[in-house]
Amino acid sequence: MRWIEHLRKAAMALTAVAAVGMVPMVQAEVKVGVVLSSTGPAAALGISSRNAIQMWPQTLGGEPAKYIILDDATDPSATVRSFSKFINEEKVDVIVGPNLTAGALAALDLIAQSKTPTITLVGSGVVVEPPDDPKKRWVFKMAATDTLMADVLAQYMAQHGVKTLGFIGYADSYGESWLNAFKPFAEKHGIQIVGVERYNRTDTSVTGPVLKLISLKPDAVLIAGSGTPSVLPQKTLMQMGYKGTIYQTHGIATPEFLKIGGRDVEGTIFPTQPVVVAETLPQDHPVRAAAIEFVNAYNAKYGANSVTQFAGDAAGAYPVLNAAVERALQHGKPGTVEFRTALRDELERTTEVIMPNGIVNTSAKDHVGLDGRSAVIGTIRNNRFVYLAD
Repeated sequence: MRWIEHLRKAAMALTAVAAVGMVPMVQAEVKVGVVLSSTGPAAALGISSRNAIQMWPQTLGGEPAKYIILDDATDPSATVRSFSKFINEEKVDVIVGPNLTAGALAALDLIAQSKTPTITLVGSGVVVEPPDDPKKRWVFKMAATDTLMADVLAQYMAQHGVKTLGFIGYADSYGESWLNAFKPFAEKHGIQIVGVERYNRTDTSVTGPVLKLISLKPDAVLIAGSGTPSVLPQKTLMQMGYKGTIYQTHGIATPEFLKIGGRDVEGTIFPTQPVVVAETLPQDHPVRAAAIEFVNAYNAKYGANSVTQFAGDAAGAYPVLNAAVERALQHGKPGTVEFRTALRDELERTTEVIMPNGIVNTSAKDHVGLDGRSAVIGTIRNNRFVYLAD
């Protein structure tokens, strides 16, 4: 079922609820806690996620839904406080978010102890791998894993003659996860990582680490960052006269990255998901129709060329959650541990759900459920993200 069809189905359910409003029956409200980085260094991710969630219908599985949205200000400790509030005070049935891997990792104990199913919007697969880890059994993830993206990117690099590579990434779990994910694929394709440097999201200069990489004369440089802070190493590379190819990760796909990067990011090559390059996807791509439908709806509400991968991930969480809630209601009532347990189990049984960023098929061994149909190579051309055919 395509994304837009899920919204139409949910709208019909909401109409049905309203139509029987005068009948003396008790509706089971599904409570959803949402924690996002709406402010702070990751605001570009959080705001677009929030925008997409504000487009969600007001029902889940045919029942009224209540969405409680909190801002963690890109602070993992605030993420944990938000989870605690959702679990202990709001008694939510499910949590959506956070945007950042560090925040999700910090909340794992709370998630497991409370048995609260959580659909994260993070980039790194470390929050769900391995899914049989007791701390991760209740956690799912909407964005494609670093492993899938690293595989696609390494293949592209090898096909285009990259033999030596410099790496500069965040000095946090995102950068570490990307390095660990990329290494085996680099080795597989004969790409030597000649230098590894780190920087912080809040740094104002990366001249030192960039000069170290340039001195090694790599064929290409991979920047493992997300959002606007990933612009800094690229601008510095350009200013220092680096002539090789610059690659980024799927975390860059925001309008703010293009705005701040300007001419310095033209020609950047990066792995991404379909919604980011929807209009330039091949006609036969299996997700093209769903991606374009969402892009058109999002841009109509928030402005032309405003959609991001993170908006697509958040939008995709709705059809996955909606279908799982509908099935879980057969096993328990919202507000009970029986319902939360059934919801976790049903999230693990998602089958062929088409969302703007891919097609989801989860299992006990895979809490992401995305395959090669969810990963493409993109580039920046005339200050726009476009599909790169070759």
